[in-house]
Amino acid sequence: MASISTLLPKKTFNTPTLHPKFTHAHFTSPSKLSFTLHTKTATHQRLRISGGLIEPDGGKLVELVVDQSKKGEKLLEAAALPRVKLTTIDLQWVHVLSEGWASPLTGFMRESEFLQTLHFNSLRLGDGSLVNMSVPIVLAIDEAHKNRIGESRKVVLVDSGDNPVAILSDIEIYKHPKEERIARTWGTTAPGLPYVDEAITNAGNWLIGGDLEVIEPVKYHDGLDRFRLSPAELRKELERRNADAVFAFQLRNPVHNGHALLMTDTRRRLLEMGYKNPILLLHPLGGYTKADDVPLNWRMRQHEKVLEDGVLDPETTVVSIFPSPMHYAGPTEVQWHAKARINAGANFYIVGRDPAGMGHPIEKRDLYDADHGKKVLSMAPGLERLNILPFKVAAYDKTQGKMAFFDPSRPQDFLFISGTKMRALAKNKENPPDGFMCPGGWKVLVDYYDSLAPAENGKVPQPLSA
Repeated sequence: MASISTLLPKKTFNTPTLHPKFTHAHFTSPSKLSFTLHTKTATHQRLRISGGLIEPDGGKLVELVVDQSKKGEKLLEAAALPRVKLTTIDLQWVHVLSEGWASPLTGFMRESEFLQTLHFNSLRLGDGSLVNMSVPIVLAIDEAHKNRIGESRKVVLVDSGDNPVAILSDIEIYKHPKEERIARTWGTTAPGLPYVDEAITNAGNWLIGGDLEVIEPVKYHDGLDRFRLSPAELRKELERRNADAVFAFQLRNPVHNGHALLMTDTRRRLLEMGYKNPILLLHPLGGYTKADDVPLNWRMRQHEKVLEDGVLDPETTVVSIFPSPMHYAGPTEVQWHAKARINAGANFYIVGRDPAGMGHPIEKRDLYDADHGKKVLSMAPGLERLNILPFKVAAYDKTQGKMAFFDPSRPQDFLFISGTKMRALAKNKENPPDGFMCPGGWKVLVDYYDSLAPAENGKVPQPLSA
């Protein structure tokens, strides 16, 4: 999710200096997250509290859904335009753009924006300032579509049922340099990158950019639309709760008690800084994920159990779905995740080990250095307003029977339960140590993997609805 606030508070930190612009504490493995405090000057700068919401990139939140009074007019206009059919991932990007997560972008990238994103991970605005933009948000078309568009300056984007979704105006068509895009986004062109296989390899050899007018809000009718709060809606909700700080936690996995410890302790630290009402934005990614990730509907059910069981406080937590597709592009993608939360008002961001990373698709190693994500995030151009709190290692303390911060004086007392181990236990219907995850949340995870068990005919069924 994204969260609100503005700058930082009236307290200094005595954490070790790694760079004149940031300090950091270290973590390893999925049960352990690492955090960084990024300030604009030295480590021991006096921080100050400010009570308003942080401004969106570019100073104004972009919202691209047309006024309902113009819907009929736009549908009539769309009927006469060349058509471009959207894939599921394309539609998710329309959703992202329409609500302003990518502000100040006003549509799919034209070539100048695409090249700036690939080569600089940022966009230069008219006033000379920079905003972060690390992943291309582009729309691919093939040669046949390009020929059908001809000299038209507009096209209509339609969904899989040929229903008009948006009008793309003042269009620019340019070559789709797939190899360059893949190499610069992922740092490798190794085969087997999930997003590449799903959205790039078989996509068209041309890209079409332009300004979007979205005819009506994107809805999925999957029972989860009530959780899909736009940046504007999140800002209103956070203002309603009188939040004076908002700390965002991006995730695509179930929440265990180690995550919860980090989030609750973050709130404690913000209160110590002088904030009166810090709010957690628990913001699971809701777009495309790879096949072996737990599906969104099951993750949302698990998150609800975490709140129901009191592991996180519903009064100080906003749960919302972030509609972006997942690239698994490590240090490049974590910048996008952070930048998008700024547009929803976030000024604190929790970053973990190997954020947005994955295993190498053909070698037995991580694709990215586990520490690079947090280091890059702390130095990235256009993210200077975002602050990441320092944190300690959390693991399962066998002496206390719960997740706790790691004590290096007694390492033998701690157990690090990886995400792989967690999934293996759930698949085998084995219980983790008491205190690792709330019972209700663990049951959801076991039920999900149970739904994937082969039937008597040997076929693996589709995941059951949560």
